[in-house]
Amino acid sequence: MAIGRRIGLGNRVLQSPAMSKRFGGQSMVDPLRRVLVKRPDEAFAVEDPTGWGYTASPDLAAARKEHDFLVKILEHNGAEVLAHDEPQLDRADAIYVFDPVLMTDEGAVVLNLGKASRQGEEEVMKRRLRELDVPILFELEGGARAEGGDLLWLDAKTLAIGQGFRTNPTGFHQLREGLAKIGVQALPVSLPFWHGPTHCLHLLSLISFVDQDLAVGYPALLSVAFCQHLSARKIRLIEVPEEELPTQGPNVLALAPSKVVMLEGNPVTQRRLQEAGCEVWLYQGREISIKGEGGPTCLTRPIWRQA
Repeated sequence: MAIGRRIGLGNRVLQSPAMSKRFGGQSMVDPLRRVLVKRPDEAFAVEDPTGWGYTASPDLAAARKEHDFLVKILEHNGAEVLAHDEPQLDRADAIYVFDPVLMTDEGAVVLNLGKASRQGEEEVMKRRLRELDVPILFELEGGARAEGGDLLWLDAKTLAIGQGFRTNPTGFHQLREGLAKIGVQALPVSLPFWHGPTHCLHLLSLISFVDQDLAVGYPALLSVAFCQHLSARKIRLIEVPEEELPTQGPNVLALAPSKVVMLEGNPVTQRRLQEAGCEVWLYQGREISIKGEGGPTCLTRPIWRQA
């Protein structure tokens, strides 16, 4: 049985192999080679947490320590960690770098964020990706809205797209049409109303893949049709207990197949992952995850996964 581990800040950084193409990965679990993160800055320390949907105002110094520790876990497990540090005044959520784009094997898809206070993050992310020589495959236009947190690769040719408060039908249709050109099928997934638009749940708030045929999630808020689809694919689901939903139990980042990082404070989910054969790494996230309601998936933008 794998055991949960934490690492010190002095551990050796493992380098990813040098290759000419250093982007892509239509997978949630292939080994993480390159990843973009944004260290908390002054914009994250909001004075009005309710206006951002936060549970409390983050402590910036503590948030930076938590974020630094998460970065060390990523580096220790072989990922090249890249900074996304362009200042974004009045955009507290910019720390959650997963949402502005979708990565494909052919380049990035630039999205249109559904949360009004986040709009504009897309252009900043696009500039950073161009600096890293990541091509732009296409961009959403007009009234189309979609956020990365609603986009889940089921396999290299199938993308599940959550339909809720942040990703609208126009966004779904533009994604479906654009991705079809590279041979990817889009699968719509209905999302719950839950507590309404100010506390919306992304699809990845409810389910994360930890291996090709293994996911962790909270099925009580997943649609019947989607659960049946997972079952038909013979995907096993590790259930997160209700008490660990608010502490980001379903929000788990795969570093490689059956190797994951998750937020401390979810002992039942952690134990179930370990019993399923997963190696589990833990980080403290009271400031960067609990207060801002964004787990390790939200805090990272993989730009290269490769088996």
